Amino acid sequence: MFDFLKPAAPIERMPDDKIPSSYKKYRFQVFVSIFIGYAAYYFIRKNFNMAAPYLIETYGYSKAQIGFVGSALGLAYGISKFIMGNVSDRCNPRYFLPLGLILAAIANIMLGFASSVPLLFVLMLLNGWFQGMGWPPCGRTLAHWFSPKERGTWMAIWNVAHNVGAALVPTITLAGYALFATWRGMFYFPALISIAIAIFVLIFLRDTPQSVGLPPIEEYRNDYPEIQIDPKDMERELSGREILFNYVLNNKYIWYIAIANIFIYLVRYGLLDWIPVYLKEAKGFNINEAGVTFALYEWAAIPGTIIVGWLSDKVFHGRRAPMAIICMIGVMAAVFLYWKSENMSAINIAIASAGALIYGPVMLIGVAALDYVPKKAAGTAAGLTGLFGYVGGSVAASFIVGIIADKFSWNGAFLLILASCVLAIIFLIPTWNPTKEKS
Repeated sequence: MFDFLKPAAPIERMPDDKIPSSYKKYRFQVFVSIFIGYAAYYFIRKNFNMAAPYLIETYGYSKAQIGFVGSALGLAYGISKFIMGNVSDRCNPRYFLPLGLILAAIANIMLGFASSVPLLFVLMLLNGWFQGMGWPPCGRTLAHWFSPKERGTWMAIWNVAHNVGAALVPTITLAGYALFATWRGMFYFPALISIAIAIFVLIFLRDTPQSVGLPPIEEYRNDYPEIQIDPKDMERELSGREILFNYVLNNKYIWYIAIANIFIYLVRYGLLDWIPVYLKEAKGFNINEAGVTFALYEWAAIPGTIIVGWLSDKVFHGRRAPMAIICMIGVMAAVFLYWKSENMSAINIAIASAGALIYGPVMLIGVAALDYVPKKAAGTAAGLTGLFGYVGGSVAASFIVGIIADKFSWNGAFLLILASCVLAIIFLIPTWNPTKEKS
């Protein structure tokens, strides 16, 4: 029934003289597909935060209730990213990626009709589960089309897809409000755009280089992974059990970065998810001003993430922890300025600085997960770090931050975020100089 999801079979290799031009064309094609496709996932992931002030005004929900609903997405997404990551390692991303996008869009359309907290929570759970079908096929694609010594840079460029997607959320949601003459259009319009993009991905994305008659990327670039991987496992499609027990669950570095990811995500979403509500309540911003700040957080991340990825490749020679720790120290300073500032310009500078810095560690955790396992296990390894990041960090950012802000004011919420920066650094330190052997 689901045979179309199986990995594409290799076809006869094309003549040698055609390989370079074909590789260039297909790499561009698949990269654009996963970039635009993953950006679209964020159109229907972060739009809830723009609609949250209207839910509070319309239904009288508390911040804790809004945080409860928002936590459903992180909870489901984290679990799904791990489970679907393992499934994705054994599927064709050409179909897997757009399927998840369409299903998440349908859940979003239904969110526009919901009004009760329980129903909103269930629909956000569904949305989060389908969102978990986004990163893993992109990780599989990157691992198959880009070799180890270039992966940090290319993944950094791809990683800004979610910054572009999230940064466009205020524009798209406000356009949806205007087009549908109701704030519910903040759910409808992004969903319709996402469905159109899913069709684009279905047309242009491809599975492995071998599926279009090209050699494996490691052979083409003469660039093989440094960790010890059984050569026969380089191209063989591994079983779910082999992926889990041979390469992921027994890898101490995967566990270190997974735990660090809890605190990195708490900082990431502890800031991002509450920008509209915090600035409206504590700083007196209107929704349009808050939308500008929300977008700045994401737009600033684009140059920041690319520079961080490049530095991890060129300066630290593939070691991801040093750059991640440097970034987290900078994030602490930016968070403190954001918390204490009253001037709009200073607040925007602080939040832009935080965005430019926090997404470096987010991206580097994903690159490190790919570095530590064979490419056939890429989705599962990244899924495990995502499971910890979302179930631990994102849920805490949505639910616990909301509770603390209600009970102890925003001061308590900012102290939690700063403490999370410190804990992230502590768990990154053991991966400062990882050994080359598989652990």
